Amino acid sequence: MIRRFGEPIVHERTYRRRPGAYAVLMRDGALLVTHQAEPTPEFQLPGGGIDPGESPVRALHREVYEETGWSIATPRRIGTYRRFVYMPEYDLWAEKLCMIYVARPVLRLGPPTEAGHSAIWMEPGVALEQLANSGDRHFLAQALAGL
Repeated sequence: MIRRFGEPIVHERTYRRRPGAYAVLMRDGALLVTHQAEPTPEFQLPGGGIDPGESPVRALHREVYEETGWSIATPRRIGTYRRFVYMPEYDLWAEKLCMIYVARPVLRLGPPTEAGHSAIWMEPGVALEQLANSGDRHFLAQALAGL
């Protein structure tokens, strides 16, 4: 069974499954996160939805680049969790299936290409307090314990 974080399931609602890949990105003792300005300003692990026909690792590379401007190497999956949320940008209720990886940020290729996102380097302890969702915080804590 895949662990659930966040809001409880509302059984009267229809949820659409949205698989995604997200990364814990450490370099020189700092964590690379993304700040998403809208719909609600928040800090997140970089990553996002897996497009039809796309592998999770390919999606991870694409999403990290779009949200941070960085290329990554050596992704290693450390776990998966679910959360049930409303996604206003798509006007849908989603069951997000979040695959979490640890990877190494290699090279900054430029600014984020996804509108409303900023790449932020943060102390890991601060990130544990600032990341917007409890699933991201849980897997960051696991990754830090394994380093």
